[in-house]
Amino acid sequence: MSYLYVTEHGAEINVDGGYFVVKHKDGMLHKVPKETLESVALFGNVSVTTPCIKQFLQKGIAVSYFSPKGAYFGRLESTRHKNIKRLKKQFKKTEDEFFCLELARKIVYAKINNQVVVLRRYDRHRNINIASEISMMKMSMQRLDEVTTIDGLRGFEGIAAKSYFKAISHLIDPKFEFKGRNRMPPKDPFNSLLSLGYTLLMYEIYGEIENKGLSPYAGFFHQDAERHPTLASDLMEEWRAVIVDSVILSLIQGQEISVDCFHKDEETGGVFIDNTGMKIFLNKMENKLRSETGYIQSTYKMSFRKALWHQVNQLTSAIENNDVDMYNPILIR
Repeated sequence: MSYLYVTEHGAEINVDGGYFVVKHKDGMLHKVPKETLESVALFGNVSVTTPCIKQFLQKGIAVSYFSPKGAYFGRLESTRHKNIKRLKKQFKKTEDEFFCLELARKIVYAKINNQVVVLRRYDRHRNINIASEISMMKMSMQRLDEVTTIDGLRGFEGIAAKSYFKAISHLIDPKFEFKGRNRMPPKDPFNSLLSLGYTLLMYEIYGEIENKGLSPYAGFFHQDAERHPTLASDLMEEWRAVIVDSVILSLIQGQEISVDCFHKDEETGGVFIDNTGMKIFLNKMENKLRSETGYIQSTYKMSFRKALWHQVNQLTSAIENNDVDMYNPILIR
Protein backbone atom coordinates (compact mmCIF):
# COMPACT_ATOMS: atom_id res chain seq x y z
CA MET A 1 0.00 0.00 0.00
CA SER A 2 1.06 3.61 -0.62
CA TYR A 3 1.47 6.38 1.95
CA LEU A 4 1.53 9.78 0.31
CA TYR A 5 3.44 12.71 1.85
CA VAL A 6 3.12 16.09 0.13
CA THR A 7 5.42 18.85 1.43
CA GLU A 8 5.59 21.29 -1.49
CA HIS A 9 3.85 24.63 -0.94
CA GLY A 10 1.25 25.19 -3.66
CA ALA A 11 0.91 21.56 -4.75
CA GLU A 12 -2.56 20.25 -5.66
CA ILE A 13 -4.11 16.79 -5.40
CA ASN A 14 -6.78 15.82 -7.89
CA VAL A 15 -8.34 12.64 -9.17
CA ASP A 16 -8.01 11.40 -12.75
CA GLY A 17 -9.65 8.11 -13.69
CA GLY A 18 -8.05 5.37 -11.61
CA TYR A 19 -5.38 7.62 -10.12
CA PHE A 20 -4.88 10.27 -7.48
CA VAL A 21 -2.64 12.89 -9.05
CA VAL A 22 -0.30 15.33 -7.29
CA LYS A 23 0.40 18.36 -9.46
CA HIS A 24 3.53 20.28 -8.48
CA LYS A 25 4.11 23.99 -9.05
CA ASP A 26 6.49 23.28 -11.91
CA GLY A 27 3.79 21.26 -13.68
CA MET A 28 5.23 17.83 -12.89
CA LEU A 29 2.67 15.14 -12.06
CA HIS A 30 2.92 12.26 -9.60
CA LYS A 31 0.27 9.55 -9.97
CA VAL A 32 -0.81 7.02 -7.33
CA PRO A 33 -3.25 4.21 -8.21
CA LYS A 34 -6.47 4.56 -6.21
CA GLU A 35 -6.49 0.96 -5.06
CA THR A 36 -3.03 1.24 -3.46
CA LEU A 37 -3.39 4.49 -1.49
CA GLU A 38 -3.80 3.97 2.25
CA SER A 39 -3.13 7.35 3.84
CA VAL A 40 -2.20 10.96 2.97
CA ALA A 41 -0.18 13.52 4.97
CA LEU A 42 -0.15 17.14 3.82
CA PHE A 43 2.42 19.65 5.08
CA GLY A 44 1.71 23.36 4.59
CA ASN A 45 -0.38 24.93 1.85
CA VAL A 46 -1.42 21.92 -0.24
CA SER A 47 -4.85 21.97 -1.88
CA VAL A 48 -7.18 19.02 -2.47
CA THR A 49 -10.03 19.25 -5.00
CA THR A 50 -13.62 18.45 -3.99
CA PRO A 51 -13.87 15.35 -6.24
CA CYS A 52 -10.66 14.10 -4.64
CA ILE A 53 -12.00 14.66 -1.11
CA LYS A 54 -15.14 12.68 -2.01
CA GLN A 55 -12.98 9.80 -3.24
CA PHE A 56 -10.90 9.86 -0.06
CA LEU A 57 -14.05 9.66 2.06
CA GLN A 58 -15.66 6.93 -0.05
CA LYS A 59 -12.52 4.78 0.07
CA GLY A 60 -11.79 5.45 3.77
CA ILE A 61 -8.45 7.12 3.05
CA ALA A 62 -7.58 9.38 5.98
CA VAL A 63 -5.92 12.73 5.22
CA SER A 64 -3.82 14.36 7.96
CA TYR A 65 -2.99 18.06 7.88
CA PHE A 66 0.29 19.43 9.27
CA SER A 67 1.97 22.81 9.27
CA PRO A 68 5.18 23.17 7.21
CA LYS A 69 7.05 22.65 10.50
CA GLY A 70 5.18 19.43 11.34
CA ALA A 71 2.56 20.68 13.82
CA TYR A 72 -0.64 18.63 13.58
CA PHE A 73 -3.90 20.39 12.64
CA GLY A 74 -6.47 17.65 12.12
CA ARG A 75 -7.77 14.87 9.89
CA LEU A 76 -10.28 14.29 7.12
CA GLU A 77 -11.84 10.87 7.59
CA SER A 78 -15.06 8.95 7.02
CA THR A 79 -17.28 7.53 9.77
CA ARG A 80 -17.26 4.00 8.36
CA HIS A 81 -15.32 2.53 11.32
CA LYS A 82 -17.42 3.90 14.20
CA ASN A 83 -18.44 1.20 16.70
CA ILE A 84 -20.54 2.46 19.61
CA LYS A 85 -20.62 -0.89 21.47
CA ARG A 86 -16.84 -1.11 21.44
CA LEU A 87 -16.53 2.54 22.47
CA LYS A 88 -18.74 1.92 25.49
CA LYS A 89 -16.55 -1.01 26.52
CA GLN A 90 -13.45 1.14 26.11
CA PHE A 91 -14.83 3.96 28.25
CA LYS A 92 -15.84 1.44 30.93
CA LYS A 93 -12.31 -0.03 31.03
CA THR A 94 -10.74 3.43 31.43
CA GLU A 95 -12.55 3.54 34.81
CA ASP A 96 -11.26 0.08 35.80
CA GLU A 97 -8.29 0.79 38.11
CA PHE A 98 -6.82 -2.72 37.85
CA PHE A 99 -7.02 -2.83 34.06
CA CYS A 100 -5.46 0.65 33.74
CA LEU A 101 -2.64 -0.08 36.19
CA GLU A 102 -1.66 -3.42 34.69
CA LEU A 103 -1.81 -2.17 31.11
CA ALA A 104 0.24 0.90 32.04
CA ARG A 105 2.79 -1.28 33.86
CA LYS A 106 3.29 -3.36 30.71
CA ILE A 107 3.69 -0.25 28.55
CA VAL A 108 6.17 1.52 30.85
CA TYR A 109 8.28 -1.63 31.29
CA ALA A 110 8.47 -2.09 27.52
CA LYS A 111 9.30 1.57 26.93
CA ILE A 112 12.25 1.57 29.32
CA ASN A 113 13.48 -1.82 28.09
CA ASN A 114 13.46 -0.61 24.51
CA GLN A 115 15.25 2.62 25.41
CA VAL A 116 18.04 0.65 27.10
CA VAL A 117 18.47 -1.61 24.06
CA VAL A 118 18.63 1.36 21.67
CA LEU A 119 21.26 3.09 23.85
CA ARG A 120 23.43 -0.03 23.88
CA ARG A 121 23.15 -0.41 20.13
CA TYR A 122 24.30 3.11 19.36
CA ASP A 123 26.99 3.10 22.06
CA ARG A 124 28.52 -0.13 20.79
CA HIS A 125 31.24 1.50 18.68
CA ARG A 126 31.61 4.83 20.48
CA ASN A 127 33.13 3.76 23.82
CA ILE A 128 31.23 6.42 25.76
CA ASN A 129 30.49 5.76 29.43
CA ILE A 130 26.72 5.81 29.86
CA ALA A 131 26.69 2.99 32.40
CA SER A 132 25.29 5.15 35.21
CA GLU A 133 22.36 6.28 33.05
CA ILE A 134 21.56 2.70 31.99
CA SER A 135 21.85 1.55 35.61
CA MET A 136 19.31 4.18 36.70
CA MET A 137 16.93 3.10 33.93
CA LYS A 138 17.21 -0.57 34.88
CA MET A 139 16.56 0.32 38.51
CA SER A 140 13.36 2.06 37.41
CA MET A 141 12.31 -1.06 35.50
CA GLN A 142 12.92 -3.28 38.51
CA ARG A 143 10.82 -1.04 40.75
CA LEU A 144 7.77 -1.14 38.48
CA ASP A 145 6.46 -4.38 40.02
CA GLU A 146 6.21 -2.65 43.41
CA VAL A 147 4.09 0.23 42.15
CA THR A 148 0.41 0.28 43.07
CA THR A 149 -0.69 3.52 41.38
CA ILE A 150 -0.56 5.08 37.92
CA ASP A 151 1.20 8.11 39.40
CA GLY A 152 3.91 5.82 40.74
CA LEU A 153 4.45 4.40 37.26
CA ARG A 154 4.65 7.91 35.83
CA GLY A 155 7.30 8.75 38.40
CA PHE A 156 9.61 5.89 37.43
CA GLU A 157 8.95 6.52 33.74
CA GLY A 158 10.07 10.13 34.28
CA ILE A 159 13.26 9.07 36.07
CA ALA A 160 14.12 6.67 33.26
CA ALA A 161 13.34 9.24 30.56
CA LYS A 162 15.66 11.80 32.16
CA SER A 163 18.51 9.29 32.25
CA TYR A 164 17.76 8.14 28.71
CA PHE A 165 17.95 11.58 27.14
CA LYS A 166 21.06 12.40 29.19
CA ALA A 167 22.72 9.31 27.70
CA ILE A 168 21.62 10.25 24.18
CA SER A 169 23.18 13.69 24.60
CA HIS A 170 26.56 11.92 24.88
CA LEU A 171 25.99 9.80 21.77
CA ILE A 172 25.14 12.37 19.10
CA ASP A 173 27.18 14.87 17.12
CA PRO A 174 27.74 17.97 19.33
CA LYS A 175 26.66 20.18 16.41
CA PHE A 176 23.08 19.11 17.14
CA GLU A 177 23.35 20.77 20.58
CA PHE A 178 21.11 18.30 22.41
CA LYS A 179 21.20 18.82 26.19
CA GLY A 180 17.85 17.28 27.11
CA ARG A 181 14.26 16.99 25.98
CA ASN A 182 12.35 20.21 25.31
CA ARG A 183 9.37 21.05 23.12
CA MET A 184 6.61 23.52 22.26
CA PRO A 185 8.72 24.82 20.64
CA PRO A 186 11.83 22.61 20.33
CA LYS A 187 15.00 24.56 21.07
CA ASP A 188 17.56 22.58 19.05
CA PRO A 189 17.72 20.40 15.89
CA PHE A 190 17.59 17.08 17.76
CA ASN A 191 14.47 18.09 19.70
CA SER A 192 12.97 19.37 16.48
CA LEU A 193 13.39 15.92 14.93
CA LEU A 194 12.01 14.22 18.04
CA SER A 195 8.90 16.40 18.04
CA LEU A 196 8.31 15.80 14.34
CA GLY A 197 8.87 12.05 14.60
CA TYR A 198 6.68 11.61 17.66
CA THR A 199 3.88 13.59 16.02
CA LEU A 200 4.00 11.39 12.92
CA LEU A 201 4.11 8.22 15.02
CA MET A 202 1.21 9.34 17.18
CA TYR A 203 -1.08 9.97 14.24
CA GLU A 204 0.02 6.75 12.54
CA ILE A 205 -1.34 4.95 15.61
CA TYR A 206 -4.29 7.35 15.92
CA GLY A 207 -5.58 6.27 12.51
CA GLU A 208 -5.46 2.58 13.34
CA ILE A 209 -7.19 3.17 16.69
CA GLU A 210 -10.10 4.77 14.84
CA ASN A 211 -10.07 1.98 12.25
CA LYS A 212 -10.78 -0.43 15.12
CA GLY A 213 -13.75 1.58 16.33
CA LEU A 214 -12.00 2.91 19.44
CA SER A 215 -11.51 6.50 20.58
CA PRO A 216 -7.95 7.87 20.49
CA TYR A 217 -8.95 10.25 23.30
CA ALA A 218 -9.78 7.72 26.03
CA GLY A 219 -6.51 6.34 27.36
CA PHE A 220 -5.35 4.21 30.29
CA PHE A 221 -1.94 5.60 31.30
CA HIS A 222 -1.69 9.26 30.33
CA GLN A 223 -3.87 11.78 32.12
CA ASP A 224 -6.94 13.02 30.28
CA ALA A 225 -6.27 16.33 28.55
CA GLU A 226 -8.41 18.52 26.33
CA ARG A 227 -7.87 17.71 22.64
CA HIS A 228 -5.01 15.29 23.40
CA PRO A 229 -5.31 11.71 22.05
CA THR A 230 -4.26 9.93 25.23
CA LEU A 231 -4.79 6.40 23.93
CA ALA A 232 -2.51 7.11 20.96
CA SER A 233 0.02 8.49 23.47
CA ASP A 234 -0.27 5.29 25.52
CA LEU A 235 0.32 2.97 22.59
CA MET A 236 3.22 4.93 21.09
CA GLU A 237 5.34 4.77 24.26
CA GLU A 238 6.88 1.37 23.59
CA TRP A 239 7.62 2.40 19.98
CA ARG A 240 9.29 5.80 20.53
CA ALA A 241 12.86 4.53 20.84
CA VAL A 242 12.32 1.59 18.47
CA ILE A 243 11.11 3.69 15.55
CA VAL A 244 11.58 7.44 15.97
CA ASP A 245 14.73 7.66 18.10
CA SER A 246 16.44 4.95 16.04
CA VAL A 247 15.62 6.77 12.79
CA ILE A 248 17.01 10.06 14.13
CA LEU A 249 20.18 8.52 15.55
CA SER A 250 20.77 6.72 12.25
CA LEU A 251 20.30 9.96 10.28
CA ILE A 252 22.76 11.85 12.46
CA GLN A 253 25.41 9.19 12.92
CA GLY A 254 25.25 8.35 9.23
CA GLN A 255 25.57 12.06 8.38
CA GLU A 256 22.43 11.83 6.27
CA ILE A 257 21.09 15.11 7.63
CA SER A 258 22.89 18.35 8.44
CA VAL A 259 22.30 21.08 11.01
CA ASP A 260 22.04 23.36 7.97
CA CYS A 261 18.58 21.81 7.41
CA PHE A 262 17.29 23.66 10.48
CA HIS A 263 16.52 27.30 11.17
CA LYS A 264 15.70 29.27 14.30
CA ASP A 265 12.48 31.24 14.59
CA GLU A 266 13.57 34.50 16.20
CA GLU A 267 10.08 35.27 17.51
CA THR A 268 9.53 32.01 19.42
CA GLY A 269 13.11 30.79 19.83
CA GLY A 270 12.06 27.47 18.31
CA VAL A 271 14.26 25.49 15.94
CA PHE A 272 12.50 23.93 12.95
CA ILE A 273 13.37 21.73 10.01
CA ASP A 274 13.34 23.10 6.45
CA ASN A 275 11.74 21.46 3.41
CA THR A 276 14.96 19.70 2.38
CA GLY A 277 15.39 18.19 5.82
CA MET A 278 11.69 17.33 5.99
CA LYS A 279 11.95 15.24 2.81
CA ILE A 280 15.05 13.45 4.13
CA PHE A 281 13.34 12.67 7.42
CA LEU A 282 10.01 11.57 5.90
CA ASN A 283 11.80 9.24 3.49
CA LYS A 284 13.83 7.67 6.31
CA MET A 285 10.79 7.35 8.54
CA GLU A 286 8.65 5.77 5.83
CA ASN A 287 11.42 3.30 4.97
CA LYS A 288 11.60 2.33 8.65
CA LEU A 289 7.83 1.79 8.86
CA ARG A 290 7.92 -0.35 5.72
CA SER A 291 10.89 -2.46 6.86
CA GLU A 292 10.26 -5.85 8.44
CA THR A 293 10.56 -6.68 12.12
CA GLY A 294 10.75 -10.01 13.89
CA TYR A 295 9.88 -8.57 17.30
CA ILE A 296 6.23 -9.59 17.06
CA GLN A 297 5.65 -13.26 17.82
CA SER A 298 3.91 -14.40 14.66
CA THR A 299 4.04 -17.07 12.00
CA TYR A 300 5.44 -14.52 9.55
CA LYS A 301 7.46 -11.33 9.64
CA MET A 302 5.62 -8.05 9.30
CA SER A 303 6.51 -4.43 8.68
CA PHE A 304 6.82 -2.02 11.59
CA ARG A 305 3.62 -0.36 10.37
CA LYS A 306 1.73 -3.66 10.52
CA ALA A 307 3.29 -4.32 13.92
CA LEU A 308 1.72 -1.06 15.13
CA TRP A 309 -1.62 -2.29 13.81
CA HIS A 310 -1.03 -5.62 15.55
CA GLN A 311 -0.60 -3.84 18.90
CA VAL A 312 -3.87 -1.94 18.40
CA ASN A 313 -5.56 -5.26 17.56
CA GLN A 314 -4.24 -6.74 20.80
CA LEU A 315 -5.58 -3.86 22.84
CA THR A 316 -8.94 -4.15 21.10
CA SER A 317 -9.10 -7.83 22.06
CA ALA A 318 -8.10 -7.03 25.64
CA ILE A 319 -10.93 -4.49 25.90
CA GLU A 320 -13.50 -6.73 24.20
CA ASN A 321 -12.64 -9.69 26.42
CA ASN A 322 -11.97 -7.76 29.64
CA ASP A 323 -8.52 -9.39 29.86
CA VAL A 324 -5.46 -7.17 30.17
CA ASP A 325 -3.19 -10.22 29.69
CA MET A 326 -4.23 -10.31 26.04
CA TYR A 327 -2.04 -7.25 25.47
CA ASN A 328 1.65 -8.10 25.04
CA PRO A 329 3.91 -5.07 24.60
CA ILE A 330 6.76 -4.94 22.11
CA LEU A 331 10.08 -5.85 23.77
CA ILE A 332 13.15 -5.53 21.57
CA ARG A 333 16.41 -7.38 22.16
